[in-house]
Amino acid sequence: MSKPVSKWLMRYCGIVALVLAVLTLSVAVHARDLDQDEVLRLRQEGRIPPLEQLLKPALERHPGAKLLEAELEEEDDVLVYEIELLTTDGVVRELEIDVRDGRILKDKEDD
Repeated sequence: MSKPVSKWLMRYCGIVALVLAVLTLSVAVHARDLDQDEVLRLRQEGRIPPLEQLLKPALERHPGAKLLEAELEEEDDVLVYEIELLTTDGVVRELEIDVRDGRILKDKEDD
């Protein structure tokens, strides 16, 4: 094989390997959204506390905020509520709450 072709082939293989690695990592950290039937079953089984109970610290942190959205997600076998709040000053906040202990894992302004 000539040197220019060999160089091109090695560069191409390196790029393909890098793209595959990035895709693998992005799939590995992807969260699975639970549907409403799964959430209801977990709640009825007593495996997750009521959403109202988990929202309390978030609403104390942002008094007067309104709940816009709540999704229960499974990330690496851990259940996390991802919620969006509309604050009194019109800012949308995205929070993640650990279902196990109600801890706020993330609180940032939504993009």
